[in-house]
Amino acid sequence: MVDRRETRFLIDEDVPRSTATTLREAGFDAVDVRDIGLRGKQDQVIFDYAQREARVLITCDLGFASTLAFPPKEHHGVIVIRIPDAVSIPVFNQEVESAISKISDQLFHRLAIIEIGRVRLRS
Repeated sequence: MVDRRETRFLIDEDVPRSTATTLREAGFDAVDVRDIGLRGKQDQVIFDYAQREARVLITCDLGFASTLAFPPKEHHGVIVIRIPDAVSIPVFNQEVESAISKISDQLFHRLAIIEIGRVRLRS
């Protein structure tokens, strides 16, 4: 079992700010781009920061799901969240935390797609 503190996350600005707090409360190391001066930055800048800091990027941006643009073998991990906007933020955070708790030790060099009640992993 991997220590939760070993998997570090970077939360993109299209994810609720409270998601970082939810993950920290669950024992993970999570920072939000809005808290470190990366708000409004281009995808590549966000991605590069995540790689330099050895963080798994958590985003709702489907652009990061492109394995051609962001090959899994070349990153620390990307999680793309596909939960409908109609879902409340507490439910959103619960789904994300639950999924990450189950797969945190499988994220390195992987693309994870989180949906309600389902996680797909791609290498």
